[in-house]
Order: sequence, then structure tokens, then C-alpha cells
Amino acid sequence: MSYISNSSSIRRRMLEEIGLEDFEDLIKTVPASLRVNRPLNLPDPLSEMELIDKVRSIAEKNKKVVSNFGGGGAYDHFSPAAVDHILLRSEFYTAYTPYQAEVSQGTLQAIYEFQTFISRLTGLPVTNASMYDGGSALAEAVSLAIGKTGRNEVLISRSVNPFYVETVKTYHSGRKVKIRPLNIFDGSTDFEDLKAKLSDKTAAVVIQNPNFLGLLEKASDVSAYVKEKGALFIIVYDPISLGVLSSPGECGADIAVAEGQCLGIPLNFGGPYLGLFSAKQEFLRNIPGRLSGRTKDSNGRIGYVLTLQTREQHIRRERATSNICTNQALCALASTVYLSLLGKSGLEKIGRLCLSKAHYAASKITEVPGYKLKYNGPFFKEFVVETPVSPHRIITRLAGKGIVPGVDIGKYAAGLKGCLMVAVTEKRTGKQIDDLAFELSKFA
Repeated sequence: MSYISNSSSIRRRMLEEIGLEDFEDLIKTVPASLRVNRPLNLPDPLSEMELIDKVRSIAEKNKKVVSNFGGGGAYDHFSPAAVDHILLRSEFYTAYTPYQAEVSQGTLQAIYEFQTFISRLTGLPVTNASMYDGGSALAEAVSLAIGKTGRNEVLISRSVNPFYVETVKTYHSGRKVKIRPLNIFDGSTDFEDLKAKLSDKTAAVVIQNPNFLGLLEKASDVSAYVKEKGALFIIVYDPISLGVLSSPGECGADIAVAEGQCLGIPLNFGGPYLGLFSAKQEFLRNIPGRLSGRTKDSNGRIGYVLTLQTREQHIRRERATSNICTNQALCALASTVYLSLLGKSGLEKIGRLCLSKAHYAASKITEVPGYKLKYNGPFFKEFVVETPVSPHRIITRLAGKGIVPGVDIGKYAAGLKGCLMVAVTEKRTGKQIDDLAFELSKFA
């Protein structure tokens, strides 16, 4: 009773402070039709100690994941402890937007280093800071292509992450933009379909490498076709794969986008994540988001400042390239720390571990009667397996043992009913892979 009484007293004083007598005066602009006219079904108030105990008891009901072979765009990679240690420093953790260069040098330098790392990774000279996630990064890349070429047709391979494609469609639903799918053959983009659909109306061609099904695309060959028609070539990539695969720049990409979650950002029920966006120098003034530049002051000291800010708050709305309003700076910092700790050799080692462990897992699983690879093409860390029983049944049963065996890919891609997509990162051990194969054998 004393708690409720004290709360009422505080509320009364707060209303008086702003010149109101009653709480109804504060919300009178809200129409009656939008108000809840019944008591809220809320539990009794708890003390801090009681609340902690309550939340802990709920959290203990969660099942512990022993091994995670899930993928489809979010992956269980290892993140060094130093990433969180630096990320949680108050000067980074509490900083929001670095508008004032004189008080934000540390944040601006971190953004600059992030841009540098991603540009070196992709082989493209310009990287922004940054997008919400991989899907929004792709949607912004398509917008750039449409604006730059003056064309309104975009070809997107069916092997691109379907969630990204839906984001592209949503972004451009109010515009006269035609999104046309490219068929796939044996899990990869069908070249014959590409040649048939590519025309002087095409603003951009989008492929993913490695693609959503885990397979490697012949990106350089696609690039040659695209350039003949004057369209832009957009590649969706996996940052970890660039430790062992050719970069988007080397494959002829005009724009490269990705989800940066694998770079030191833990799995967290879908976010917040980090969209990566890199492009050729000629698109410097067309890219969305912000750029942090390095310069020197009048005394010759190095300084950092935001430059080419293309969002609508800084320049006239009709000239803005995007309305993206955050640069995910904290997640960008996490990826920067991660990449600085790994270095070139570390990223290569992780890439090779993913590659070798994924192929070991594929060989062990396909040794089990009833399981076989859906596609024959080369893959990086993810592959699709045909299963003798429903993937949903496998996933549900193994969840009780703390194993996430993969993704029921039939939910997201046509013609893949009865298929399980398995992702293998450097965290998966030989024993975990053997255990997965053993558990799968029980369904054969």
C-alpha cells in the first residue's frame, strides 16, 4: 500500500510541474476509440530483489543449446571477449550520433576504421557507416542502381536470401519498379535465364555469393553479362567467406552488401544487426548513410569529421539519397574490434575452418542412409540435405537434446520441401558433428 501511495504522490507532483491537474488532461488528444476501457491485467508490483528472482526463474526454463547448426543469414560464430569489453566502455556504449566532431573524435575514428576494414575486405574503395541489416543494405543498393541508371527493372536471383528480397520489394512497393526473379539451376543462378531477361531496361542484377543455399556462384561470369547491358552488378556476400574467396571487387561488383552479424555480433533473436554497404568510387555521392573522413586541422593534427551526410535531416529532402536514420555505430564498432583482433591471417583461418568442417559434416551426414546432398555444386559453410522424414520433425525432436540441426529450408524456398539446410561454423567441433550425424541416423 505504501508503494502505491508513493507512486500516486509522485505522479501528482509530476502533473503539477507541467501545469496539469489530472492524468486525463495529459492524454485528452487520444480519441476514446483508441483507449483501453478496462483494467490492465498486470501482476502486483515487485521489489528489485523479487523482480530479479522472478525473471531468473523464467530464464531457467530456456533450453540450453549444445550445438547450433542453424543458418540462413544468422550464424553462430565465436566472438572474442575483448569485443564486449571494448564495446561496453561508456564513451562508446552511451554515445548516440556523432554530430559534433569536436566531442566525438573517438567515435568518428572508430567509424573511419570500420569503413577502412570493410573496404579492404570487399575490394571496393567506398564503404558507408552503415545500414540497419543485410536486407536494408540490399534495398538501398537497388535504390542507388535505379537512381544512377534511370532504369526501373531489377533482376534478382532466386538464390538470394528471400528475406532480403522481401525487404527490396517493400522498399520499392510505392515506386514503379519491376522486380524480376532469375531462375536457378542446380542451386545456382541460371545463366540462360539471365541472358534471356537482361536488357537495356535492367538497372541492376543481384546475386548472392555464397548464395542462400550455401553454394558458390560464378560471380565473375555474371559480371561480364551485366556490364554488356550497362546495368550495375550487386553482390550479397558473407564477410567470413572473404577469408578464402575472391572479394566482390575482384568479381566485378559495382556494389557489395552484407549482413555483418558474423563479425563479432552474437545471435540475439534477430538483432540488432549490421548492414554492410560498399561501392565503387564513382558512387561516392550516391550512397546512403554517413561517411567519416580523416583530415588535418590548422596545426597539422589528424582529425575526424562526418562528411557527405546524405540523409534528409542534413540536406534538402528531395536531394537525399536515403532516409536511413541510424548507422548502427555500436554494432559497427563490434565488427571493427573483431576484425582488428583477427587480422588478415585470422580471418583466413576461420574461413578455412568453416570450409573444412562444413565438408566434413556433409560427408558424415550423407553416409547415413536416407540422407543426400540436394545440390552438387561447391559450397562454403552451408549445404542443403534431403532428409528421409520431415525436417520439422527432426528439428523438434533434437531441440530436446539441445541440438539445432539446421533450418527447414522448405519454408522459404520453392521445391525444397523435405530439405534441411545445415550451417557449420568454426565453433562446431568434430564430436558435435559426429553427434549430429548419429542423431540423424535415428530417423533413417
